[in-house]
Amino acid sequence: MSGGGDADKSGGRNRVVGVDGRRVVCAGKREELDKCRFCVHSVSFECGGVWIKSPARAYCSRCRSTDPVNLDKVTAVMCDDIAGEGFRSIMNIIS
Repeated sequence: MSGGGDADKSGGRNRVVGVDGRRVVCAGKREELDKCRFCVHSVSFECGGVWIKSPARAYCSRCRSTDPVNLDKVTAVMCDDIAGEGFRSIMNIIS
């Protein structure tokens, strides 16, 4: 899913969450960015103007691969958690 521009193909159902010091605001709490890599709600990560498919989504998809995500360079996370559920680990789904 690499590529510049607007990577949101959800028709406005996703939100872009800014990253500040390797933290994001998730369901009203500041959370470590590391959690987003394994969250079912993370769609993609913006790194240097390029959107990279979330490792959690890649694991569940047919291709099961994605470009590596350098969390030190991530500036935003595209998230589909519109309801405010918060972090939900992909490991709960695949185990």
